[in-house]
Amino acid sequence: MALARNGVIHETRLINTQDPAKFCAKSLTGNALISVYDKSRLEHLVGAFARHKIKVISSGGTAQAIRKLRHEVVEVSAYTGFPEMPGGLVKTLHAKIHAGILGDWNDPVQLKYLQENGIEPVDFVVVNLYPFREVVKSDPVNLRRAIDNIDIGGVALIRAAAKGAFLNNRVVPLTRPAQYDVLIRELDKHEEIKDELRHKLAREAFAVTAEYDAAIKSYLGKVKG
Repeated sequence: MALARNGVIHETRLINTQDPAKFCAKSLTGNALISVYDKSRLEHLVGAFARHKIKVISSGGTAQAIRKLRHEVVEVSAYTGFPEMPGGLVKTLHAKIHAGILGDWNDPVQLKYLQENGIEPVDFVVVNLYPFREVVKSDPVNLRRAIDNIDIGGVALIRAAAKGAFLNNRVVPLTRPAQYDVLIRELDKHEEIKDELRHKLAREAFAVTAEYDAAIKSYLGKVKG
């Protein structure tokens, strides 16, 4: 698929490959990283990724949910070669994940680094966060429970994906199940995501993390301990 940006033709094809040596500026894998607390409508999104041969990388409960839907999924720990921390505290905070989101396969210097380290492009980042606001609303005096529900890796993924959407016009961040349908329609109709939608979703993603941090700040400013 060819797409003109600023007078230059860019082409992004959703091709799934395991061999990083085959990556080039005009051949991106279309990998999707999915890590969601709210698993509603997950079957529709994963089904669309399967139709378009987009490999799904996931971990923990999300990976289990995808397997129950009878779809293939690659565990984050299998891809990174680094085990998940007990208690799920660290799952996706790894260079192979974040470099896959932020890397520029059109930059020869970055391309060399990415290939040498076996890093695949992550073109879709589907994340929604632990329900911090709901938890502190229902149990405002339980500080430990509130802290346990502060999402770290998810926020980092959303911010990286939103930045990547603008940085390289490649990554698509999804932060709410309500956004899935528009992405699926775009993929089914065009087999690509236009920058207008990509940037709209990125702006919404930055708003999500801003509101999330504001809720944490507000709560910790009121609670004792």
